[in-house]
Amino acid sequence: MDGLAARYEALKEKVSERWAEFAELMKFVETETEYLTAPASTKFHLCKEGGLLEHSVNVAETLLKLKATLAPEISDESCVVVALLHDLGKVGMPNNPLYLKNSPDSKWKQPYYWNKDLVYLNVPIRSLYLIASRFPLKEEEAQAIVYHDGQYVEDNRSVAMRETPLTLLLQYADTWSSMVLEK
Repeated sequence: MDGLAARYEALKEKVSERWAEFAELMKFVETETEYLTAPASTKFHLCKEGGLLEHSVNVAETLLKLKATLAPEISDESCVVVALLHDLGKVGMPNNPLYLKNSPDSKWKQPYYWNKDLVYLNVPIRSLYLIASRFPLKEEEAQAIVYHDGQYVEDNRSVAMRETPLTLLLQYADTWSSMVLEK
């Protein structure tokens, strides 16, 4: 098992309270979507095969470090769940990925482009859509996933000053991972 796979498996083992449901969700995610191979973005951080998994693992590890110092009362399980799944919507739908690879002779300079054949849902809403019927999210976890982009997304202004500690920590772990660790 390579280093990333070992880190990923170690994180999944931190989910115990809802293990059966989580294992079922992750089986779906790993076998019926592009989660293990999708890029993290079309042209920015970890824009490469497997980038989404690497980003999700980075966010989970960073979130656990922040949580240990700032909010030890938050469960490791909730941290792992929201971190590994916050960008799940980037997989698109089963057999219909969100990010498609540009051909080398494409006029576009970016390696991937957005699949316009999918019904439009922003990434956090698509994440919830994929998770909701398979896994019992807690309210705080749902908020963290939906608002993980923080102040960078106009739609998120409605939650300003009402974020839970988990949401704030996920926002920072995501930003730190994409802008510092993944440069």
